[in-house]
Formats: sequence, C-alpha cells, structure tokens
Amino acid sequence: MSGVDTRRRERAARFVELHREGCFLLPNAWDAGSARVLESAGFPAVATTSAGIAFSLGRADHDYGGGRVDRATMVDRIREIAAEVRVPVSADLEDGFGEAPGTVAETISMTLAAGVAGGNIEDFTGDRSRPLYDPELAAERIRAAREAVDSAGEPFVLVGRTDVLLTGGRLDEAIRRANAYLAAGADCAFVPGAADAGTIATLVREIAGPLNVVMGLTGGALSLADLRGLGVRRVTVGGSIARAMYAQLLAAARELAERGTFSYADKQLSQTDLNELFRR
Repeated sequence: MSGVDTRRRERAARFVELHREGCFLLPNAWDAGSARVLESAGFPAVATTSAGIAFSLGRADHDYGGGRVDRATMVDRIREIAAEVRVPVSADLEDGFGEAPGTVAETISMTLAAGVAGGNIEDFTGDRSRPLYDPELAAERIRAAREAVDSAGEPFVLVGRTDVLLTGGRLDEAIRRANAYLAAGADCAFVPGAADAGTIATLVREIAGPLNVVMGLTGGALSLADLRGLGVRRVTVGGSIARAMYAQLLAAARELAERGTFSYADKQLSQTDLNELFRR
C-alpha cells in the first residue's frame, strides 16, 4: 500500500470513529477552496454539498426540475475536494445517480476510488409523481451500497438518507425508513427536515443507530450544544453556507449594477489573508 493510500485509510478510520460516540459538526463544501477554508477552522472532517456543487457549475440542484449534475462531473468534484484537504471527506451522492441497486453500487465504488471516507444515499427520486423510491427498493439500494463498501475492504461510513419529511410525509414513515436503511447496512441515518427539539428527540429515541440532522435550511433556534444534548450524533449544514455565499455575491452584483458603488468590498478577505490560507 502506498503512502497516499495509507493516509487515506487512516483518515477514513478516523471518520468511522467519529460516529462511535458524542456529537460532531460536519460542514459542507462545494469546491476545493471552500473545503480548505472549512479545514482551516479546525473541523475534524468536511462533507460535500451536491446543491453547492450544482450552483458552482451554474446548475440547479437535484429536485423536481430535472437537469441535475451528472455522476462523472459530481465524482470529479468530490475527488478534487478530497485531494486538497487533510481531513476525511464525506460525499453527498444524492440518490446514487440511478434507480437500480447496481447503479448505486457503482457510484459507491467510484466514490471510494475518489478517496473519500463516507457518503450518503437518499430515497428522493426527483419525480413529482413518485417523490420517494418504494421502501423495499430503497432498502435494496442501501444493501447494494453496503456490499460495494464491504467488497472494497476500506473504512467508509455509509449514510442512509430519507427525504420523507422534505416531501411532506409523516414522522413515523421517516422512522420506519431510517431503521430499514440501518438494517440494510447503513452506518448512520439521515432525516433532513427535522429542525425542532421535539421531532429530533423522537428520531433519536426511535431510530436504532446514529442520527445525522441538517441545520441551516433556516436560521434555526437550536445550537450544536442543544443537538448534542438531544443525542444527535452528527450535524451537517447542507448547501446553507454556499447559499449564504451566493447571497453575498448577488447583493454585490446588484449594488454594482443598480448603484455603481463598491461598499460590498468592505467585507472582503484580503489577498494576503487568502494567499496565506491556501498556501501549504
């Protein structure tokens, strides 16, 4: 095994250990630069955001509108991010880029080859007439992903994500699906759309494994300390940092176009500071 492979394995093993106990924050990057900034803040790992990556390419996120970023492009960006940081990286793999369990397994194999330490597979289809994959098929897709991980023999945290709450479904259905994905081989369950203490406490109590929640869909009243107290294992922020950055970009563009002034530059990082941050 080469030195690079050894370091990747060590990072992945550290990432696995982060899920054993406690609660940690896993912020989401969309390119190598944003990942390096997050790494510099001292986070033990970073995740990718498929939404942020799509936005950086001038594309819409995977939703009911179609036109999603293709698998090869997404994995290439994930590879770039993993290569530029010294902490473990977990990949947002959407629905595995295809319905068939075999396609999901291929996606996991490609992601492992890209050097990441984990990844999530969701049950959202992007089809308004059928927003979620059938529960049995969704579990089979997780099972196929697990088999791909096991065949590779590398440390990897597989996350089973259910979008029941985001598509207007009931909490009990989200719990059933999350537990089914854990039973199929996921190491961690992810239920986006849970943002209040009561809902999160119910998920922690009823789901038979580590729980990931996402903050930042709105400002939110719960802190990391609150989530730790509720028993959440890990916290991600999805595309919220990217959306906040694009809000600043849009505000700057409008100021320039509508007023011809430059006050947006008052809040910029200096060239020296950025050069120093990105210099190895």
